[in-house]
Amino acid sequence: MEKKQFYKTVAALVLPIAIQNLINVGVTSADVIMLGKVGETVLSASSLAGQIYFIMTLIFFGLTSGAAVLTAQYWGKGDTRTIEKVLAITFRIGILVSVGFTLAVWAAPELLMRLFTTEPEVIRQGVRYLKIISCSYVISGITIVYFNVMRSVERVVIATVTYGISLVINVICNAAFIFGLGGLPAMGIQGAALGTLIARIFEICVVIVYGWKFNDTVRFHWRDLFEKNPLLHKDFIRYSMPVMFNELAWGAGMAAVTAIVGHLGSAAVAAHSVTQVSRQLAMVVSMGVAASAAIVCGKAIGEQREDLAKIYAARFTKLSVILGLAGGALILAISPVARALLNLSDQARSYLGFMMFVMAVFALLQSMNCVWIVGVFRSGGDTKYGLYLDGLSLWGGSILLGGLCAFVLHVPMPWVYVVLCCDELLKLPFSFRRYRSYRWLQNVTR
Repeated sequence: MEKKQFYKTVAALVLPIAIQNLINVGVTSADVIMLGKVGETVLSASSLAGQIYFIMTLIFFGLTSGAAVLTAQYWGKGDTRTIEKVLAITFRIGILVSVGFTLAVWAAPELLMRLFTTEPEVIRQGVRYLKIISCSYVISGITIVYFNVMRSVERVVIATVTYGISLVINVICNAAFIFGLGGLPAMGIQGAALGTLIARIFEICVVIVYGWKFNDTVRFHWRDLFEKNPLLHKDFIRYSMPVMFNELAWGAGMAAVTAIVGHLGSAAVAAHSVTQVSRQLAMVVSMGVAASAAIVCGKAIGEQREDLAKIYAARFTKLSVILGLAGGALILAISPVARALLNLSDQARSYLGFMMFVMAVFALLQSMNCVWIVGVFRSGGDTKYGLYLDGLSLWGGSILLGGLCAFVLHVPMPWVYVVLCCDELLKLPFSFRRYRSYRWLQNVTR
């Protein structure tokens, strides 16, 4: 009965979270499909410009995942007032980060695009996209922080519904603005940015109404934004900052991978764009399981039921293996459809088939690492280990070796991509050893 209740609880968390992740992939997929119909250049430009937003959202994810170390355990303890204070601290930092990214884009959009490519037309199109999409950064900061903190106290349905409606708005607006439907001018890449901005405005409206009218469990208080709480702030820094830097290092690493691929030609960039969407699609359920592991195991630890947390961690590990295999199979199934559907050059189509196969092989490793590092370890406050492991395997492993292969040894592009994906293989034995040691299991509540 206990096992049945466990899987019932996990399903109630994983399903909405997985749908949220799927919706986020859907937003990206809509851009890829529609802009892929316009041409390879605008597809490459939107993908590269989107790396800036990608890095920013990873910082938000790091902040909220770190906050969830505290909120999930305080949720198990029944202390909602402290959770409200953690929410305010996360808001404060999230708003500052989003404002910083917005100002950076407004000040130097061309310089930011040159970090990823040297092709003038791709840069020009990317700047057009950035000038519009950057207006949504602060809005995204508020909504992502709020929904992710609500997730850690098992309030997940509201985010799923909101993002679902937002996806519909985004797709409709994208189609109208990109192709000029209904008498509107065809805006191309700028239309994709405008459609996304409108969807983000809808999301912030939902957050305001839900937080003000309907959420009586964990409420936002303006005074908490300016209140000083040295002990809680110290705890937040201790557990959230390593996660934020972990996500930033990983996100910057993914951006570096994109930059390396970007310097190998627009065909490689276009193929990489589609492969990344497929990877995200294959990982939606695994990411949901990882988030659920952080909540369920963290809540058990907050209730001082450490033995139960160990049992839960073992069950989540089994789920990660099953979902990793399923994700790899999904990528292989998507590959021929993507090559037939998108308007790609012969070279890009050739790259895409090989890159999708590589990503399918690594899907199992990524699923296991994700559930351990993002879910199990963080549930017990073990946030620094993931930072060290991701940083060394990515920056000291796959990116360093990939850069050497691409720019020094001049290895053919597909094999460069294999090297760029090898960080998941490098860190797997260390992740497994940490999981089996149970050194990740700590009660961090006061």
